[in-house]
Amino acid sequence: MDEAETGETVPGHLWLEGKTLVHLRHDQERPTHMPRGPAKRTGPGFLNPAMAPARTRSVLLMADALEHGWLTKADQPLRALDALCATGVRVRRWRNEIPEVHQNRLRITANDLDTFALNWLKRSHNAYPPAVSVDHDPEDDRYQRPAMGEMNNGIYTMQNDARVTLLEAGYQWVDLDPFGSPVNFLDAAVQGLARIGFLEVTATDTAALTGSSQGSQFRRYGAKGIVDSYAHDDAVRVLLGLVATTAARHDRVVEPVLALFDGHHVRISVKVRRSREGASRVLENMGWRIREDNGTYRFVQHPTPEEVERGSGPLWVGPLWDADIAGRITEERALSVCAPTVEEVAKGVEMGLEWSEQDSEYASRELRRSVRYIADAADLMSRDHTLYHMDDLPNMAGTGRAPKMEVLFEAIREAGSAAARLPDIDPFLVTDAPHDVVMQCVRERI
Repeated sequence: MDEAETGETVPGHLWLEGKTLVHLRHDQERPTHMPRGPAKRTGPGFLNPAMAPARTRSVLLMADALEHGWLTKADQPLRALDALCATGVRVRRWRNEIPEVHQNRLRITANDLDTFALNWLKRSHNAYPPAVSVDHDPEDDRYQRPAMGEMNNGIYTMQNDARVTLLEAGYQWVDLDPFGSPVNFLDAAVQGLARIGFLEVTATDTAALTGSSQGSQFRRYGAKGIVDSYAHDDAVRVLLGLVATTAARHDRVVEPVLALFDGHHVRISVKVRRSREGASRVLENMGWRIREDNGTYRFVQHPTPEEVERGSGPLWVGPLWDADIAGRITEERALSVCAPTVEEVAKGVEMGLEWSEQDSEYASRELRRSVRYIADAADLMSRDHTLYHMDDLPNMAGTGRAPKMEVLFEAIREAGSAAARLPDIDPFLVTDAPHDVVMQCVRERI
């Protein structure tokens, strides 16, 4: 990138996220390949490397929607909006990494209020263009003010309040990734979707979602939490419950596709469709998680006052994933769609990228980590299941220690039930086995 908006030279260095070249500010350190939490924000050109796995999964989900037709028909365009795009890494990855066969169907809009960030996006897109150029006119019929943005090689950039942009067109795909809580944008995001749409929501205010900050949790999400082994799952379900009830107010129903607690943020992805009947039944999937004396839990829709004292909620108590879609989010798929080829790396090096064989190895490992365990857990997470934190099992079973995870999984499967590892920074077992079967397996395999 040669110049900033002021015309001055922009110092910095290049980074490769997925297949996409990203120009970083000079005052941002070279990211590590295995970020686990939030990085220190250094300014409007800042890239948060800890969000790279979420961006990778966004690429894979969009590619899956286009390939399998679960959102639009094969001959129809897909209108996608990143409502708070910042420097546009996500939209540039959509344009660069979605398979070429689907690129002409994409109608990508990137919106942000920050002038510096949008200019950074435009200049990055020009300096490091996608492998395949796409030329199409803005969809004037989709916008009330067609001249308010700028089209460049398949990305339409707009500078607007996100809530206004969300309402100006019937988007089929909306990504909502604010700094902090998404609460202020949810109504507009739901209203701005097409009749059948897809909504991805990120929340980084995990202290509120998990119940660590009870005041913030109640004010923003109307919920009460308990900080224990199930706090991460509570956070996912609290956010999903808010999205579902918000959608219901607008006569829409959500169908969860993928919902995860990922390090320092919660990320949920849901299909949203118009249905007054479905919206009227939203409370069937809302309830409370009640802690049991044996260390497990159960979900109830209408807790007693005594249960509320040892419960968290209200939150979503229905399925969290779509078995078919999540089942296709494999490590092999991530590498085939998002991993750069030798030729692509070489082209980046010609442009100034510093990249070694070790970088390529770490980048491949990072892509695998972005989706690890998802396909294995897809079936269980799409239906009734129970979670167990591996560190809690010794006390539950009275054994003093727990068996290795794979050994325990094998024992549970031999007993006739399903078992998998949940994608989480903590080691969680997800299973449909009765509690006494799990305890017996723990005791037999230590």
